[in-house]
Amino acid sequence: MESMVRPISPRFARRRRSLSSLQLLLIVSGLLLSQAARAQDNVFTGTNTGATKIRIAVPDFKPANTDPQTAQPRTTFDATLYADLANAGVFDIVSKSLLPNGIPGAPSEVKLQSYSDAPASAAFLAFGAAGVSNGHLIVNGFLYDAKNQQFPQVLAKQYSGDPTEESARQIAHQFADEIITHLGGGLPGIAESNIYYVKEAGGNKEIWMMDYDGANQHQLTHLGTVSLGPRVSPDNSRIAFESLGKNGFQIRMYSLVLGRAVNFPEIGGTNITPTWAPNGRELAYSSSRSGDPEIWISDSAGALARQITHLRGPDVSPTYNPRTGAQIAWISGRTGLPQLYIMNSDGTAIQQLTDGGYATSPSWSPDGQWVAFAWDRKYGPGAPGGQDIYIMNIATKKWYQLTHDTGRCDYPSWSPDGRHLVYACASGSKSSSSRIYTLLVSDGGGSAHALTPAGADMPNWSWK
Repeated sequence: MESMVRPISPRFARRRRSLSSLQLLLIVSGLLLSQAARAQDNVFTGTNTGATKIRIAVPDFKPANTDPQTAQPRTTFDATLYADLANAGVFDIVSKSLLPNGIPGAPSEVKLQSYSDAPASAAFLAFGAAGVSNGHLIVNGFLYDAKNQQFPQVLAKQYSGDPTEESARQIAHQFADEIITHLGGGLPGIAESNIYYVKEAGGNKEIWMMDYDGANQHQLTHLGTVSLGPRVSPDNSRIAFESLGKNGFQIRMYSLVLGRAVNFPEIGGTNITPTWAPNGRELAYSSSRSGDPEIWISDSAGALARQITHLRGPDVSPTYNPRTGAQIAWISGRTGLPQLYIMNSDGTAIQQLTDGGYATSPSWSPDGQWVAFAWDRKYGPGAPGGQDIYIMNIATKKWYQLTHDTGRCDYPSWSPDGRHLVYACASGSKSSSSRIYTLLVSDGGGSAHALTPAGADMPNWSWK
């Protein structure tokens, strides 16, 4: 039983790294089906589809004063801002070795032509000054159009915070997101977003969170049991997840505002894989209250529940189309091994998207165009296949493979800008070997970047 598919079974836990009885039903239900989908070599998503990246110069910020407290926060700010812009997927950052001499701290100190001309050849310049004054870290940041000598200013912001490295990181995230919003095709930046995940320790699994870049990792729940599949609400106020208790796996709720678990009703059967509707007022999840695991929808308090799937075979891991809220992708074992399906949110207009292998863990992109999922396309006795991350274009039904034999990869989750994915990948059969990675989807996958040490799993990227 895992976040996007799989409730409980010790026998199945030995075969795969979850605790899922639903998946056990899928495992023993049928033969390996034929796979007829046609793969593509490259994929580009987001507003920068096929576009040349924006060349931007990002010199270190100038010390605003000689206060000895300034040095460390400013260094942290510089490194974080540079990394945020490099991670965004829309910029070609000018190497610092190509920047002109001198550090501009204010508009009067900028010689734009020295940045727009070779060798820097920058289209934009992000610069400013940072310093500690009267116990506060003050950062003045500017974004200039290097090609516009007459009206160069695009953005000017002042930030204030505590004179700490963590405050410097947060200010850098804010400034980076401002730059990305202005230059990144209208999509917001992700530097201020968070990732929620499961971490294993001492036989228990708890819900944790971290910044989008892997910093500030810390534990949220302290339930002393197995908690899986965190899903953060659209307003970032609550996390829905599944947790093992005296009545088996049930949906739990954690308030990020109150910093503690809050009441959510327990109902009959096994209840797992909750996901939020984009309006934040409803949850879809898998429930076996009627005997067969089906997809149900309730309000965010667990009331007014209604069943939307009605065919024998496990139905798990729903995920809403976040753009419209009118469609749900999910995993079903109604034809044998688990496959990827979509339907309207009232249960009508069902379409099967995969017809072979073993599919799990769908996640719908923010623009509604793509569904990411994990897929073992050659699953079966003696088959050489492995489980990798794929995305499928909902309109064309064409799929694209993003990871290639790097381990057993699962639980993809889209970034708020739709340019990145976070996912988990285990090097072996044990969940304790799992790490969380990110990759840039808009460049066709490319190199993945590890965010956590071993023992982290089931990531979920915040909506914003």
